[in-house]
Amino acid sequence: MMALTHFDAAGHAHMVDVSEKPVTARIAIARGTVRMSAETLALVTEGRAEKGDVLGVARLAGIMGAKKTADLIPLCHPLPITKVAIDLTPDPDLPGIVVEATVKTGGQTGVEMEALTAVTTACLTIYDMVKAVEKTMRIEGIHLVLKDGGKSGRFEAAP
Repeated sequence: MMALTHFDAAGHAHMVDVSEKPVTARIAIARGTVRMSAETLALVTEGRAEKGDVLGVARLAGIMGAKKTADLIPLCHPLPITKVAIDLTPDPDLPGIVVEATVKTGGQTGVEMEALTAVTTACLTIYDMVKAVEKTMRIEGIHLVLKDGGKSGRFEAAP
């Protein structure tokens, strides 16, 4: 097992020094779902939600979440994010919405936390916008799908 880098020799939490790491292209993709009833899914996909365009607002919230990650997670470095894409795919087989975030940077540390935060923020926004009609929705399975770049190289989650 690898050593935890967010703790110093005395066991105190600290922000990792990345100043000596080379700048490389980095990407991370994360995914999660919001499960809901078929009726609620229809409300979302047909644009009938009382609060407005659920998927459009969730997309913007996900982008904002990625950009604010360093403000939310204490030991994350603020990064020059070069791309955030949020894909929101209605899936009647769940039923629900599959949320996927792709985040890129050219930097000295990865963007896994930004991708995970983007997915989480988008999922929470979907929940918020339709909770008046269904409080039993479930946010599930938020996980890292892929990360590439940097010293540790490529990681892909098992399907």
